[in-house]
Amino acid sequence: MRKENKGIILAIILISYFMILLDNSIIFTGTVKIAAELNLNQTALSWVSNAYSLTFGGLLLLGGSIGDIIGRKRIFSIGLVIFAIGSLLVGLAGSMMVIVLARAFQGIGSAILAPTSLALLMDNFSGKERTRAIVAYGATSGVGASIGLVIGGLFASLMSWRNGFFINVPIAIIMLALTTKFIPTNQTRQLKKLDIVGSIVSIIGMTALVYSLVGDQGRLVALIVAVVAIVGFIWHEARIKQPMMPLRLFMDRERLGGYIARFFYLGAMMSMWFLTPQIMQTQLHFTPLQAGLGFFPLTIISFIVAVQVAKLADRFGNTQLLIGGITLTAIGMFAISFFSAQVGYTVGIALPMILMGIGQGLTLSPLTVAGVANTLPEDSGAASGVVNMVHQIGGSIGMALVVAVSATVKTAPASYHLAMLTATALLIGALIAVIGLIGPTLKKIA
Repeated sequence: MRKENKGIILAIILISYFMILLDNSIIFTGTVKIAAELNLNQTALSWVSNAYSLTFGGLLLLGGSIGDIIGRKRIFSIGLVIFAIGSLLVGLAGSMMVIVLARAFQGIGSAILAPTSLALLMDNFSGKERTRAIVAYGATSGVGASIGLVIGGLFASLMSWRNGFFINVPIAIIMLALTTKFIPTNQTRQLKKLDIVGSIVSIIGMTALVYSLVGDQGRLVALIVAVVAIVGFIWHEARIKQPMMPLRLFMDRERLGGYIARFFYLGAMMSMWFLTPQIMQTQLHFTPLQAGLGFFPLTIISFIVAVQVAKLADRFGNTQLLIGGITLTAIGMFAISFFSAQVGYTVGIALPMILMGIGQGLTLSPLTVAGVANTLPEDSGAASGVVNMVHQIGGSIGMALVVAVSATVKTAPASYHLAMLTATALLIGALIAVIGLIGPTLKKIA
């Protein structure tokens, strides 16, 4: 394969992945205007995000399996089409029911694109090229979410929050044309059955679990359903011949630690991305654009650090980066919990965000590496799916937990304080997973 073609393939993968991550957070800086326009309370507003995250995370493993069966290029193209249609429907939504359903449909497209993009990366790159590509992929995880806040604020302030979704349509069309031309179709398809039952049970379990945290009625029943469904999913995956989530993936300590740490880490960060733009607008009277730009200390620092991760990991090791990165993120999260209008933006938000930016830049790529470490070739697609699944499900469940806990406090500053302390506790959980499971292995990216 020509070198320039590899560059185009990597660009297609990263832009498509960037686009779906963008839509995980682009809605956050527009939440105040969305809530006002569609008459949504905080819980209903959280479902606009969770509907996307749940279908995204719940169908990720199935999306990867379909790619293995019918060909990754074909399913990648189908994912782009579904994502574009879903984005259009979100932009046209006029009620809570419509926007939640449209976001869920959009999440189906993302569930196809995310595992397929990482699998395409694994198919088309090897050796040091693959290492550099994985670093870029991991860096995109954080940068995409952070930049989404800025872009969402830009559209919400200068035009409409709806435009942040309409813009996905032409981008998806361009990516579809480039995919058709440049991504090879020489992948060997695997003869296996789709695990439809596993997908349905996993979505029921995750949705019920989130509802048990933020629902209005029947929360205990939802929790029981969640436990039964999740246990049933694990039992189902253990007994079928061709599971979409082989349980052997969790037998490796490094991968298991990477999954658990990513789950907790994204739960904390998604909560901060969701609540901080709102507190900036309600307490500091920022516009949505100003709230988005207010994330620049995190976004810019995270990007600068992320592009240096390969060199840093080569020198210090993957585990050391994870410990340092999560620790810095936790310190920044703890510091931002003391924000108030009297403290102000610079001290209360910007300075803690610098610490979180350094931490995020050091953490996400090494977590991706840990999640696919020591993987057999036949499990690479499933391992990629699990990485993305815990990324989305962790963010959704973590945010639901933080919103539920903070909702017990009525005043906005006190609620935000409690929310960020809860997020700090999640980061401590991620740190414990790294220290206890990944351990001092000093795995290197390169």
